[in-house]
Amino acid sequence: MPNPSFLGTALPLIQAPMAGVQGHALAAAVCKAGGLGSIPAAMLSLDALRTELTQLTALTDKPYNVNFFCHTPPAPDPTRDAAWQQTLQPFYKELGLSLADIVPGPGRAPFSDQVADVVEAFKPPVVSFHFGLPSPQLLARVKSWGSVVLGNATTVEEALWLQAQGVDAIIAQGLEAGGHRGIFLGDDLSTQVGTMALLPQIVQAVQVPVIAAGGIADAAGVAAAMALGASAVQIGTAYMCCPESTTSALHRAALQSPAARHTALTTLFTGRPARGIMNRLMRELGPLSPAAPAFPLATSAIAPLRARAESQGSTDFSPLWSGQNASQCRNVPATEVTRALAQGLAR
Repeated sequence: MPNPSFLGTALPLIQAPMAGVQGHALAAAVCKAGGLGSIPAAMLSLDALRTELTQLTALTDKPYNVNFFCHTPPAPDPTRDAAWQQTLQPFYKELGLSLADIVPGPGRAPFSDQVADVVEAFKPPVVSFHFGLPSPQLLARVKSWGSVVLGNATTVEEALWLQAQGVDAIIAQGLEAGGHRGIFLGDDLSTQVGTMALLPQIVQAVQVPVIAAGGIADAAGVAAAMALGASAVQIGTAYMCCPESTTSALHRAALQSPAARHTALTTLFTGRPARGIMNRLMRELGPLSPAAPAFPLATSAIAPLRARAESQGSTDFSPLWSGQNASQCRNVPATEVTRALAQGLAR
């Protein structure tokens, strides 16, 4: 079995941090099974983050990961916001809503000094970053805690950049992965390739451990990734229907339906490309609409539509995040999922 010592875990398996569909319960269950459970922090307030970390560390003394976004919040653009709202106006009218129902909000926050102040008390064993890295000063602060730092790369160029900044390991995020693309050195989606094409290229290019992510849902996928040089594997979608996750009933139903076979990258829900199951909004506006405001500002105008539709049992306006392989997304405990994935390590 590969040596996962750089993670400090019994198994070289990482539960992908998935904001909005999981918290400390899922992370603790994966830690208990020998993997690396993760807490997604980008959508948490400072108080909520403190609470999540307190609850997780009360449930496990095993290593865990805390994940943060590193985007630069965009400047307000009233003209673009107004155009986006007008694009959505027909849907508002159909559902009996008013544009006055929109409540502006931060959506997702990047790693900051204030966040670091909260996290420092816990000194997480592993800290991972999406959309690049924080400032050198903040990165040095995280390293001073003794945390293993993971960076997310979607291209060889991003992997080389992350290595140059001093990360301890690199997550090679293939195009199949659900949720937000970690792309940060540009916005050209034609640079994005599948996991099994990206992984060996990054392994060859860097000297740090590489973690495979995207489209891996079972033991055979784990074995394939390890055969191509991965030092560990990160899995997300396969955990989304576990009882420990907080995935909504409507989202769970979509993941376990034939609809999950058709996913696409979309900017409609947040303003940044993220993979989810195709739904009405994506079909009618086009999944990569230039009308969507910059990340994460698109979210506010979608929220009332989502809430109203979901109250009526519809996912027409919901971000149904999913990787391209939801075939193993089942209502079984996270410990069972982790043990099943671990069978691929012995092949």
